[in-house]
Amino acid sequence: MKIVTVRRISQIFFLLLLIWFCTVTTLGVEWWRLRGWPVNWLLQLDPLVAVATMLSTNSLYKGLLWALVTVTLTILLGRFFCSWVCPFGAIHHFVGYLAKRGKAVSAKIALNKYHPGQSIKYYLLIFLLTAAAGSLLSSLLRVVPEKPILFSIGVVICLTGFALLSLLRVVTDAKKALATLLFLLALWVGLGLLLPTSSLVAASLQTGLLDPIPLIHRSINLILIPLAERISPIQRYYSGSWFIAVIFLTAVLLNLKVPRFYCRFVCPLGALFGVLSAFSLWRIGVVETSSECSHCHLCDVDCEGACQPAEKIRISECVLCMNCLEGCPHNLVGYRTTISETGEVALPDLSRRGFLVSFLSGAVVIPVVRLGGLVGPNWKSSVIRPPGALAEPDFLSRCLKCGQCMRICPTNIIHPAGLESGLEGLWSPVLNFRIGTSGCQLNCTACSHICPTAAIRPISLEEKLGKGQFSQVGPIRLGTAFVDRGRCLPWAMDRPCIVCQENCPVSPKAIFTREYFSTVREGKFTLVKVAGQRLELADSTLEPGELATGDYFVMTTKNGRQRRWRILENTKNTITLADSIAPNEAPDLDSYLSVQVRLQQPYVDPKLCIGCGICEHECPVSGKRAIRVTAENESRSPGRSMLLPRGT
Repeated sequence: MKIVTVRRISQIFFLLLLIWFCTVTTLGVEWWRLRGWPVNWLLQLDPLVAVATMLSTNSLYKGLLWALVTVTLTILLGRFFCSWVCPFGAIHHFVGYLAKRGKAVSAKIALNKYHPGQSIKYYLLIFLLTAAAGSLLSSLLRVVPEKPILFSIGVVICLTGFALLSLLRVVTDAKKALATLLFLLALWVGLGLLLPTSSLVAASLQTGLLDPIPLIHRSINLILIPLAERISPIQRYYSGSWFIAVIFLTAVLLNLKVPRFYCRFVCPLGALFGVLSAFSLWRIGVVETSSECSHCHLCDVDCEGACQPAEKIRISECVLCMNCLEGCPHNLVGYRTTISETGEVALPDLSRRGFLVSFLSGAVVIPVVRLGGLVGPNWKSSVIRPPGALAEPDFLSRCLKCGQCMRICPTNIIHPAGLESGLEGLWSPVLNFRIGTSGCQLNCTACSHICPTAAIRPISLEEKLGKGQFSQVGPIRLGTAFVDRGRCLPWAMDRPCIVCQENCPVSPKAIFTREYFSTVREGKFTLVKVAGQRLELADSTLEPGELATGDYFVMTTKNGRQRRWRILENTKNTITLADSIAPNEAPDLDSYLSVQVRLQQPYVDPKLCIGCGICEHECPVSGKRAIRVTAENESRSPGRSMLLPRGT
C-alpha cells in the first residue's frame, strides 16, 4: 500500500473520530451518548494546549501529559501531526485538493512556492505564548526572594539559559539572539523598578482562538452538530455562533485561493511543530543521486507545506504529506535520517524587529486589556460562569474556548461569550438562561467533568448542593435573581403570576410572595340584585369568564365593614361567588362594589438564591425577563458577595 494512501486513511480516521467524540459529548442513556469515551483525547494530544496552560497556570493538568507522546513522535518523525492526525488539516487538505483539480502543473507548482508570509504563524505563536507566560514570571518574582541566594541565582541562570536556547532556534544568528535577550531582560528589569509587579504581569490563555484543535472542536460543537440537529425534535441554539461560523468558513474557503492557507500562514500549533521538527531524526530530503534530478519540480506539484523539496527544503514547513515521494518520477526524494543533498533550512530567519514586536505585544496586551477593570472592580454582572468555574483571572488562564462544556450541557444554557466579558473572554462559556430547555439543573455537574484544562473544576453533586461535608459552606451559587418590578406582571400590570416562585427548585424556596389586593381598572360597579351567590350589576363591561381564574374577588361594604368574596365565574352582567351572601351581610342595592385581583408579588431571598436561572427561563414575560439572574453573590468570587459575613 502506498504511503500516501496510508496517510489518507489516517486523516479520514481522525476526522471521523473527532466527529464521533463531539457527537457522544451528550448526556443520555443511548449507546451513542457519553459512556466513558475519551472525548478530550485529541485536545490532550495537542502540545500547544499543554505548553500554554503550563505557562499560564504553572502546572500541567494530568490529562495533558498525552502531549508528550505527540512531542516525542515529532522529534522522532518530524511534523507528522499536521497531515496524519489533525482533523482541521484534513479538511484544508481536501478543500485545497478540490481547488487544484484541473489546473496546469505549472500553476500547481506556483501555488506551492514558499512565501515569506509563512513566518507569520511563528510571530503569532510567540505572541500567544508570551501572553500566557505572565503568571510564570509573577510566580518567579514572588518565590525567588523567599529562597536561599544560591537557589535564586540558579533559577535565574536556568531560565536565562533556556530562553537563550529557545531564542537561538528562532533567531539563528547567535549575536542577534544574545542581544535580543539582554535587551528584553534590561527592559523588564527597568519596568520592574518603576512599576508594581501586578501591573507588569498577567496571564491569559488565548491560544484556543487560533489553535486548530480547539477551533475545530468549537466549530463542530457549536455549528455543524446544531445544524444537523434540525432533523431531531430538540434544536440547540448558541448565541453568537454566526461569528464562529464566519471564522471557520473563511479558514476553509481560503484553501480555494492558496492550498492549506491556514496551516501555512496562521496556525500557531503548526509553528510549534515547525520548531520541534528542527530536532527531528527522520526527515524528507533528496537522496545522494541528486545528479540525476532533471529539476522538473514535480515534487512541488502537490506539496502541502510549500517546503520546496526540490530546492533547499524548509524542514519547519514540511508537514510530511509524502506527496513529493509519489510525485518524483526518478524516486530521488526519500524519507530518512540524513540531511537532504540539496541542503536544508531548519527555521525561518525571523527578524529581530518582528520577534521583539511579537514578544513585547504579547507581554503587554493582557495588562493593557485589563486596565478596563473587567477582571477587577468593573466586572460585568451579566457574565455568569458555569458551576465549578474558577475565579475569573484563574478561569481566563485555563479556558481553551473549545466548546466542550457548551456541547455537553443538557439544558443548552452554556453559550460562547461575546465581548461582554472583554476581549480575552471571547468565546469562553457564559450562562444564558433564556435559551435552552431550563436553567442549571441541581443534579447536573456534567460541564465540570468535561473541561480538559479544569477551568471549570470537577465538582461533586454534594458540593454543588452544599450537602454532607459541604453543608457548612452551602451550595455553589452562580449568582442571584433580581425581580424587575417594572416588567413583573404582579408588580407592574396587575396580572396574577407566581411562575418564578412555583419553579424555584431550592428548599426552602429562595423566591417568596406577599399577597396584595388591587382594584382592577374600571373595577367599580353598581349592584342591582343579590340572590345567594349571584350578583347582578348595572352597566357592566365585563367579558364572560374574565374573572373565573380564582384570583378575582368582590369587595363589599356593609355598615362600614369591608369583606372580600372570591369570584367563581361571571357573565357580562352577573358575578357568581364561591360562597353565598347571608341576608345580614348583603350590601345595599344601588351601592358600589369593587372587583379586586389578588396579586402574589415575588421577592428574592439572597441568602437562599443560588442563581440557577430556572425562574428566569420560566418567566412568562417574553423578551427581557421580569426576573433575571446576575453574577452578584457568586461563590467563586468572595469579593462579589452581596451579604456581609456573620459577625461583621
